[in-house]
Amino acid sequence: MLVHTVFFWLRKDLDGAQITDFRIGLETLKSIETAEAVYIGTPARVPERPVCDNSYDFCLTVIVKDVPAHDAYQAHEKHQEFIATHKEKWKKVKVYDAD
Repeated sequence: MLVHTVFFWLRKDLDGAQITDFRIGLETLKSIETAEAVYIGTPARVPERPVCDNSYDFCLTVIVKDVPAHDAYQAHEKHQEFIATHKEKWKKVKVYDAD
């Protein structure tokens, strides 16, 4: 199993419709066949702690079987379309992959 987690910091000048469009774009990634599970969220409203970073706007977590499944996910046309369509909406992205 490989856990692919992506944190997005969106541009501050986006309006509500653009943010909604971004969220809908994230949802399209759920239909990629090699993704066994996909979770999308925003920072949880938990008490602040020095070790927590809640400065991001969206978090995407994708569970795949292995590295080849991860690579297929990355190359998938829906993933590539998401990037091409929405990359101008974010100012920063961080990816953490774990197995």
